[in-house]
Amino acid sequence: MTDSASLQALTDAYLAELAATASPATVTAYRRDLATLLDFFDTHLENPEGQLGQQPEKTLKDYLDTRLLRRFLAGERTRGLSPRSLARRRAAISGFAEYLRTQGLLDHNPAALLRTPKRPDNLPRPVDVDALGQLLDSPHDGSVLACRDQAILELFYSCGLRLAELSNMNLSDVQPQRVRVIGKGNKPRQVPLGSRAHQALQQWLALRDVLASDGETALFVGQRGRRLGQRAIQKRVAELARSRGLGEHLHPHRLRHSFASHLLESSQDLRAVQELLGHANLATTQIYTRLDWQQLADTYDAAHPRARRQRDNEEGKKGEE
Repeated sequence: MTDSASLQALTDAYLAELAATASPATVTAYRRDLATLLDFFDTHLENPEGQLGQQPEKTLKDYLDTRLLRRFLAGERTRGLSPRSLARRRAAISGFAEYLRTQGLLDHNPAALLRTPKRPDNLPRPVDVDALGQLLDSPHDGSVLACRDQAILELFYSCGLRLAELSNMNLSDVQPQRVRVIGKGNKPRQVPLGSRAHQALQQWLALRDVLASDGETALFVGQRGRRLGQRAIQKRVAELARSRGLGEHLHPHRLRHSFASHLLESSQDLRAVQELLGHANLATTQIYTRLDWQQLADTYDAAHPRARRQRDNEEGKKGEE
């Protein structure tokens, strides 16, 4: 027999296993998603409205049923959950069901037939190259905080880091020509360090001890000497953009997006950008950098031998005419 207690135990076991590879934020979100699902089960299966008397014993397949899961997601959509949140709900359910399948408790993953809601196209617009260059080249007063903030800006744009990646960096992660970061899923990667970012980091490191508390390992610290949190970094980036006259809102993810877009425009090497961003799937990078059809077509025409041959033949015919 399966009931709320046994389902809770199974979700706890799944989340414990997930924590070994996923970020704490992902585990927390999935825990919330699965708790909502269990509440739904409790209402619609264990205490069905209008039915009296003892109900038949339920099996795990009664709960993890494609039609019931689809009904759950439809209800979440009706109550106003965003497409992004719905997609994460579906991912949490699928991950849990796949865990149960690998444990031999299900013979298939019922969430495989659930359609993932389409996410809205709300990726940030990259900052214009010249405008971003002017922002980064703006002079500052050389104070400790100004040097720290300059290093943060340069590192975001030079390395395409996520906000959490930069906030979690330690002194030991900085090398002469590269930095080491821990990405999503606790996956480490090495990212080249540009000359401007290297210079800004050296200026900050020469002054860091003025602020840092004894024994603090964080690369970036606040006025109290402790690691600079993500919210504080977001606030400083926005304030720097305003004070330096950018004229538009700036946040860390937009700097990361600008890094990817500008690098791709120059190199057209999608695979290299994928590695630098730390994306597990190439498709994520393609969406992230807003590759349009014309850019893909131009790259194909320039690189594919059969495409070149067709183009050369067409040019030859024009010459004959």
